[in-house]
Amino acid sequence: MLARPTLFDFNGVLVDDEHVHFEAFRDVLAGEGIVLDEARYMERYLGFDDAGAFRAILADAGEDAIATRVAGLIEAKKPAYLSRIERSLRVFPGAASLLVRRAKLAPVAIVSGALRHEIDLCLGRMDVAGAISFVVAAEDTRACKPDPEGYLLAKQRLGAEGERAVVIEDSLAGVEAAKTAGLRCVAVAHSYAADRLLAAGADAVFAALADVTDAALEGDS
Repeated sequence: MLARPTLFDFNGVLVDDEHVHFEAFRDVLAGEGIVLDEARYMERYLGFDDAGAFRAILADAGEDAIATRVAGLIEAKKPAYLSRIERSLRVFPGAASLLVRRAKLAPVAIVSGALRHEIDLCLGRMDVAGAISFVVAAEDTRACKPDPEGYLLAKQRLGAEGERAVVIEDSLAGVEAAKTAGLRCVAVAHSYAADRLLAAGADAVFAALADVTDAALEGDS
């Protein structure tokens, strides 16, 4: 049987930058008089794209979340994130080798709530851009995870093979999005405990990306 196409989430799966996103959100929101707590961010906002996170944070703070304000905050966050990631990009062990290994078997794509320039920068630094068939980024969707839109777009791009794709996720929202899209989902416990990922619907969970096996991705074990 042909191998499944693999759809990788990005932040928290391939690159260890959730702390960088938190710091960038925290610094930008401080200018708005909003204090963002790291534990709250990890629990409540981690699965969102920038627009979804800013909208939710503003709403939770009782603030207006009009489109122009959210757009301004997104623009302000870009340099705050990039300046940090350019200094200290942290890639999860095994990320590059798993991407390349899966790309030799079937198409590999990125489906993420991250902005395209962030993804392109990190893939270039990892020297794996050539292994990626396509990217579905935040700019390509109207709704962020747990909405399945990103994964549904990826299925369309893959054509007949889309129904057989397998997702690798790290967040509860990401697992929910993958399963709602009708896809097999293998999760890594980089951001949430294994029991919570299983409860969210993950078909299998590994402690770390380096532990993920082809057998689990294909559904053989």
